[in-house]
Amino acid sequence: MNVSMLVKQATVVVTLSTAILIGGSGSPAFAGQKDSLDHNETYGTSQITRSDMYDMISQHGDAKFTVPQFDASTIKNILSATKTDENGNVIDMDVWDTWPLQNSDGTVAEYNGYHILFGLAGDPKDANDTFIYMFYKKTDETSIDAWKNAGRVFDDSDKYKSDDPYLKDQAEEWSGSATFTSDGEVRLFYTNRTDFNTDAELYGKQTLTTAQVNVSEPKSGTLKVDGVEDHKSIFEGEDGSVYQNVDQAFGSGNINFNENHTFRDPHYIEEDNRKYLVFEANTGTDYGYQGEESLFNRAYYDNSNKFFQDEKNKLLQSPIKELATLANGALGIIEINDDYTLKNVMKPLIVSNTVSDEIERPNIFKQNGKWYLFTSVRGSKMTIDGIDDEDIYMLGYVSNSLTGSYKPLNKTGIVLHQDLDPFDITWTYAHYAIPQLESDNVVITSYMTNRGYFEDHKSTFAPSFTLKIKGAKTSVVENGILEQGQITITE
Repeated sequence: MNVSMLVKQATVVVTLSTAILIGGSGSPAFAGQKDSLDHNETYGTSQITRSDMYDMISQHGDAKFTVPQFDASTIKNILSATKTDENGNVIDMDVWDTWPLQNSDGTVAEYNGYHILFGLAGDPKDANDTFIYMFYKKTDETSIDAWKNAGRVFDDSDKYKSDDPYLKDQAEEWSGSATFTSDGEVRLFYTNRTDFNTDAELYGKQTLTTAQVNVSEPKSGTLKVDGVEDHKSIFEGEDGSVYQNVDQAFGSGNINFNENHTFRDPHYIEEDNRKYLVFEANTGTDYGYQGEESLFNRAYYDNSNKFFQDEKNKLLQSPIKELATLANGALGIIEINDDYTLKNVMKPLIVSNTVSDEIERPNIFKQNGKWYLFTSVRGSKMTIDGIDDEDIYMLGYVSNSLTGSYKPLNKTGIVLHQDLDPFDITWTYAHYAIPQLESDNVVITSYMTNRGYFEDHKSTFAPSFTLKIKGAKTSVVENGILEQGQITITE
């Protein structure tokens, strides 16, 4: 962080404190200080702006951006998604976030004639049963029934097999990505999450983690997980200057559950033979952070001073003011070494300060010379009037370089929108864009049906569908619905 930035932040904080002492945040004295509080600082990052989110509302209902309607009568559970509990009972599992084994360019990898899919699965009656399973099928098969289950990737004891300081506290395994290395190995990246245990000062800590997954084919048509090796933590936020760490969020002892700390969903990519992880996080102290002073940063609104002033003053009096001050979502990036250890912490690619504290499942790839960055967002986590709890989005951004700057696709960032009752079994989330060989179309996967909402309907692979990308525009392909869980298409 440079000296001018430190001075600017210090000035904002001091002036803000003075204004609060004079009259409080809702008083005329506070409003009278607005000229000295206002600032315009991007911190060198790209922003998801409040103006774009308001403009996006007018794009609701446009077929180009609407998740297709699916026929509920055709939706199947994943037959192979079962496990046996300690009493020998067979449990039909929910399966939600999934990601394929990919090549370094993001296309689906072929492993000895198979496609491999990793996913979060667990007992529908146990919200804490969240672990990674490996599914697979022959490359020429598309039916949901073709997916077989190789079981859990990790044994319960795997977290204790090294001296890693974070793995030993693991309670759950959360989303990530997987790459097929040039050495023919399966390398998994995922999120190690602890319990939220205030006595142990764990607070649901999330750590970006990796392991080599050993896979064999003991008999024709069957893949097996033969254990993992090189299982280790990569990054957990360090001092909180670039990305907020869990102690900043919850370590004061004054727990605020409106604070939504995120540090997860590592997505692997390569550029010029260098390795990177893009991940979900929150901005650290050097990059805008959070707090009431963020409401006075014009960069989070748009380039119109009138919109900035009107929207800022509305937020200062709004019942969602606290949520807006806490909102500091980010899509972060780190460079990693060839041995998958941390090499370089880099500034966020895009931030959602004042808009949302959570922008999930970053997904990035290069196509036709441009970088495309996608993220899943829930309306329930946003602070925009006119966007409600049932709104579900995949937002997208484009850049000429990996590190940005990133501009919103379709003018506002909207790529996909769905507005369904969560108790509709065709409700979908965690949309994931998979680039295809020799095609401008990508396959969109997601999961369908909320976890534990129905006795007979489990969370399952949603029908996939195709999305066309052309420059800074995208559109859902008409009649482009595919099979449940399909990850590749043939033009």
